[in-house]
Amino acid sequence: MRIILLSLIILITTGCSTIYPNQLLTGKTFPSVIGESLEKNKVNIPEDFKSDFTLLLVGYKQNSQFDIDRWLIGLDMTKTAVDVYEIPTIQGLFPRMFSTVINNGMRKGIPKELWKGVVTVYNDGELVQEFTGNEQPNNARVLLLNKDGVILYFYDDGFSVAALNNVRKFLSK
Repeated sequence: MRIILLSLIILITTGCSTIYPNQLLTGKTFPSVIGESLEKNKVNIPEDFKSDFTLLLVGYKQNSQFDIDRWLIGLDMTKTAVDVYEIPTIQGLFPRMFSTVINNGMRKGIPKELWKGVVTVYNDGELVQEFTGNEQPNNARVLLLNKDGVILYFYDDGFSVAALNNVRKFLSK
């Protein structure tokens, strides 16, 4: 029964998606959206991010987590000092209906001390996907924002050391 329910959820959450072409975002302001951290706190993105720089790792599918994890490992191994938020972003009515199930599943797989940095966007998910584009949805969207929400660096081609080094160059200025 659980397998049937899980299959139904996956079918519903992936079958109702609109495809948006990938965008070039450097210099644009990230749209104002609302998400909820795994700690169940409302987060206004980008307004609640007060640091000089904030790195968003936006994922549109569960498979994006592989790419996001590589970014997190690379940032950690290079001791890159920046506020980082994972932003699972899901479009559609059905995922919103199952948001509690989805978030509880993430809570089971993510250590509690990291919950603050995982902010799920449901209601504004389509807005974010349209803004960045969602072609190649397994790739994370990597956005380096300044304190005003302006995108200084954008990358959506999967993890690469060169892309990580580009982020680090912005942070060292």
